[in-house]
Amino acid sequence: MPQSLQPNVALEPQGPSSKRPVSAARTFFISCFGTALEFYDFTIYGLAAALVFPQLFFPNLDPLTGTLVAFASFGAGFLARPLGGIVLGHFGDRLGRRKILILTLILMGGSTFLIGCLPSADSIGAAAPMLLIALRLVQGFSAGGEWGGAALVGIEAAPAGRRGLWGSFTSMGIGLGVLMGSGVFSLTDAIAGGEVASFAWRVPFWIGGLLVVAGLVARLTLPQDERPSTGETPRIPLLAVMKSHPRQILMSIGVSYGYNTFTYIATVFLMSYVLQHGYTGSESLQFQLWGAVASVISAPLAAILSDRIGRKPVMVGGSVMLIIYFVAFFPAIETHTGWIALLMFTLGGALNTVPQGPLPAFLGEQFPAASRYSAISASYQIGSALGGGTAATVATALLIATHGDPIGVVIYTVSALAVMGLCSWGLRDHAKLTMADIETA
Repeated sequence: MPQSLQPNVALEPQGPSSKRPVSAARTFFISCFGTALEFYDFTIYGLAAALVFPQLFFPNLDPLTGTLVAFASFGAGFLARPLGGIVLGHFGDRLGRRKILILTLILMGGSTFLIGCLPSADSIGAAAPMLLIALRLVQGFSAGGEWGGAALVGIEAAPAGRRGLWGSFTSMGIGLGVLMGSGVFSLTDAIAGGEVASFAWRVPFWIGGLLVVAGLVARLTLPQDERPSTGETPRIPLLAVMKSHPRQILMSIGVSYGYNTFTYIATVFLMSYVLQHGYTGSESLQFQLWGAVASVISAPLAAILSDRIGRKPVMVGGSVMLIIYFVAFFPAIETHTGWIALLMFTLGGALNTVPQGPLPAFLGEQFPAASRYSAISASYQIGSALGGGTAATVATALLIATHGDPIGVVIYTVSALAVMGLCSWGLRDHAKLTMADIETA
């Protein structure tokens, strides 16, 4: 284990929310693995929306329109994420992190398992897609409170000069979840001989429900948070921070919007796109798998760099690199060369986590402790809903409108990345401050 991850380190003072030191290994497991389970669930839903759900739940539509509607059902979960961020973030500030992080896992795992049990539209008609969307909304609500709480577990327990790295445990969890989801779906597809749409698609959802047990064991080891006194925590933390830090809230929404737009274009829409350009479902799953491997490696490296040189250079630089990458992506894919496509997806996974690695610390450092859970959850999830929730649907609609020409998708995605870069530039860089100093900054 690298020295920066050694368990016995001196922690910087964090205030009332982190009076008990927590080891790096324990924090990593709680923050990374719990988030990995959440993004495992999201990944398998996104893959199923691209590969399976159009024919199972929307069989009366043509393939491209069915994919559009399936992506809309994927995006429906994002509508509930801001509500989850606001509600669960509020209670995370008022009651502490532990209870909320346990609740998010239970909701996510239960809804994922039930999706795997749903009958198709051929069996129960219109009730099938309605139930699918309802369970997707539950997934979205729970995810709304997951990211912020998991990020704060790492940030608020971090030793001096390591908030970026410890905050990236959550970013690594995202990559690990995508890796697990892509891997399980790929293995299921291989065992089923490419006939995953018949029955095998249910297996990854059932596995996701069962994996929650491991996540709960990790979360139950968290120290019981002390409830902050009414003198330390506002009655409605989100309203208080909106009054005191309105600019930071808006800029954080912009950062999240740009990041999530690119992320869900890359992990959901591009899966469908390569299928329509001669690549097989098994190949597209392999592309996603190697991209996830690259992201798990890249996230902590980018976060360590942000601890050394600051958050803003990494965030803005990552935005520029992603713009260049995305402009080059479609010409590379249209060569119809398997190794080039694999290289582009792997490179995309690595570059995507350049801003993703320092993102939890970057946003967490913008807000005071008393309202931090509410602030980062609400701002991140609103941006996520505006960006990630619409990305695959908008991109597919643009592709239809341009008769298959990806230029509209490129302009849309590059614009979102530009928003992320500009908003990152507009936020303060507090990487070199202690959490105590941030309270008075």
